[in-house]
Amino acid sequence: MPDSKPTAPGAGPPAAASPPPRSAARSAPRPPSSSVRRSDATRAAILDAARERFAADGYERATIRAIARDAGIDPSMVMRYYGNKEGLFAAAVAVDLQLPDLAGLPRQEAGRALARHFLALWEDNEVLTALLRVAATSRAGAERTQGIFRDQILPVVERVCPDPEQVPVRAALVTSQLLGLALTRYVLRLPPAVDLAREEIVAWLGPTLQRYLTAPHPGV
Repeated sequence: MPDSKPTAPGAGPPAAASPPPRSAARSAPRPPSSSVRRSDATRAAILDAARERFAADGYERATIRAIARDAGIDPSMVMRYYGNKEGLFAAAVAVDLQLPDLAGLPRQEAGRALARHFLALWEDNEVLTALLRVAATSRAGAERTQGIFRDQILPVVERVCPDPEQVPVRAALVTSQLLGLALTRYVLRLPPAVDLAREEIVAWLGPTLQRYLTAPHPGV
């Protein structure tokens, strides 16, 4: 028999070799698959077509079939992603105004800050333009716009309004100015409104918004 070396007291069997570290390439996140990219592209095409169709025909007259045709896909794909026309409309006009915190600004700058923010938001924004068109022609669009007013604009005005009871009226007046500008500049495209530079609009509109936000109630 071959000689065997005695094991040192207290020594266990030799430790198993640890597995090699995973390579950086293996642990790096995988790029999106082609199917995911196709899905994203399809969703984007559907939403673009829906905004155009809702803006042109209004909510009631726009159809899933027409939107699918505009997007170059089968109507079943629209239903697959959005369920029905109501779900598609909600996705097509989902709007986050990302309003600034007016309470964090000098009080006298609130009107100009709001005017400047909306101008930057509206420029080349197809979602807002489509929503404004649909809001003027359909109950669904009007209700969606009312929800944005209630959930996003009212809380911002409340932070700078001198009287809590006047918040709804002041917010409505602010909105009338902002939507009026959007209608003439981005929907009707009246040349004098289109030709105004942004800072020129801020200079005109800012003081009016400031008055609606913080000026004392004029009384009757």
